[in-house]
Amino acid sequence: MIETQALTKAFGSLTAVNEVTIKIDRGDIFGLVGPDGAGKTTLMRMLCALITPTSGDIKLLDQDIKDAKKSVESYGYMPQRFSLYGDLTVMENINFFGAMYKLDRRTILLRADEILDMTGLIKFKSRLADNLSGGMKQKLALTCSLVARPNMLILDEPTYGVDPESRKDFWRILYDLNKNGMTILVSTSYMDEAELCKKIAFMDKGKIVIVGSPGSIRRQFPYKILEIKAGRQDLAFLNELEVVKDTYFYGDKSHVLVKQAEASDIIAENLADRKIKNFQIREVPPSIEDVFVMLTGKEAV
Repeated sequence: MIETQALTKAFGSLTAVNEVTIKIDRGDIFGLVGPDGAGKTTLMRMLCALITPTSGDIKLLDQDIKDAKKSVESYGYMPQRFSLYGDLTVMENINFFGAMYKLDRRTILLRADEILDMTGLIKFKSRLADNLSGGMKQKLALTCSLVARPNMLILDEPTYGVDPESRKDFWRILYDLNKNGMTILVSTSYMDEAELCKKIAFMDKGKIVIVGSPGSIRRQFPYKILEIKAGRQDLAFLNELEVVKDTYFYGDKSHVLVKQAEASDIIAENLADRKIKNFQIREVPPSIEDVFVMLTGKEAV
């Protein structure tokens, strides 16, 4: 469905995307995960032929990108920021984007009702886009990208800044679309969303660090994780211990990376020596967030 070979984009001395090679199969929900500035948006814009690569190749829908660009109805693109017209109503925005896809008015109306019903916006057809909530704006942007009935969706951090309940609802819609055969490429900085993808690629500093299913990536994690509950105390001092690889906050707990779970005895002794009381230590399986922190050195959302 999408395949890149050594795809690179440089802006002067800054290389935003550095020799990225990925393959996204038909029917995938493929997550592109990484911190801000990793190059995710630049990569997606190249895949949509919005910017020209410095070097490398792209095949989109089994065609060279130059040929795929000629049939834009084959894929829908939803940019990171809400980019519709706030002074137009929901339906006026849909009509505008449908016309850009060269759809006739009757086809737009038929498809709009179907998609608006699916996204829960059917009651808000006459509301101005500026008067929608953040989650509803994202659903409108999704509706506009779906009006041409594309085979594939490319979504750049579609739920950024959206409340948790709206994020869940948005992903329910994505799953329904995928069950009906749509291929989805979605970038996200939310690790719980990464867990929902069939395959994910971690991107950092313009490079793809690791690719695989969430399960396979977790199984490759090279450390044991000890979860320590000791209030919100900063346990960074544990990094001084030879048995500890790293320590970081994980919600209201701390995660400590060690080679062997038996290191818990050494850690417990160290905590006791520092007069830290009522702490709890247990081994837990790695999460995608643990992988993210190890690969990038940054705490995820």
